[in-house]
Amino acid sequence: MTNQQKWIAFVTIVRREIHRFLRIWPQTLLPPVITIVLYFVIFGTLIGSRIGEMSGLPYIQFVAPGLIMMSVITNSYSNVVSSFFGSKFQRNIEELLVSPTPSWIILLGYVVGSMCRGLGVGFIVTVLSLYFADFSIHSLPITIGIVLMTSLMFSLAGLINAVFARNFDDISIIPTFVLTPLTYLGGVFYSIELLGEFWSKVSMINPVLYMVNAFRYGIAGISDINIVWAFSMVGMFSMVLFFVALNLLEKGSRLRS
Repeated sequence: MTNQQKWIAFVTIVRREIHRFLRIWPQTLLPPVITIVLYFVIFGTLIGSRIGEMSGLPYIQFVAPGLIMMSVITNSYSNVVSSFFGSKFQRNIEELLVSPTPSWIILLGYVVGSMCRGLGVGFIVTVLSLYFADFSIHSLPITIGIVLMTSLMFSLAGLINAVFARNFDDISIIPTFVLTPLTYLGGVFYSIELLGEFWSKVSMINPVLYMVNAFRYGIAGISDINIVWAFSMVGMFSMVLFFVALNLLEKGSRLRS
């Protein structure tokens, strides 16, 4: 394929993915926004008023970055896992694999399409959060950089989940038993300074912790984790997942009948 043909293939996949979740926006965009708004109301306003401050910030301002990042993570992941598994279930993915389209183009197409949903929901939640929390951007490059890397990483993870899933029940196992615990234990609602030494060290293997703290630093200027180390860890996780996903597509593992 020529570079122009590769670009056309990439754009076609991305446009199809965007059209897919926009066509059913009441199911893909509205529910996560409502869920996060409820988090703001309950944890930020009602409970937060009783907690007071966390790490020198009003509790609502402390949890706001984590809630925004949580919406990016869950939507980036869920979009690609449902879309790719749907293509796999309907045998559409086999047509792409036997076409001249390189595997990395297919991978990037699905991932970028999924990132669009994650970033879109994250933007909507950010706008709505201004009603509940009064905060400004401490570092725009760090804020944008960590959001893009987070959306990329969990889009890749969702695609890998879709490759290994054998039925529709399998695509809910990882979000329920892995993604949700990682998110809730990733410093969204608390500072790891509150944990004991042992659990603080255990938390360091949680990639969500690095994402939430880097994003919180980008917005509020505070973090429990060194920012350079946070970006390094997220970058390392993303690279590993990218090559794993690419290898699975090139081998056609669990994709061809």
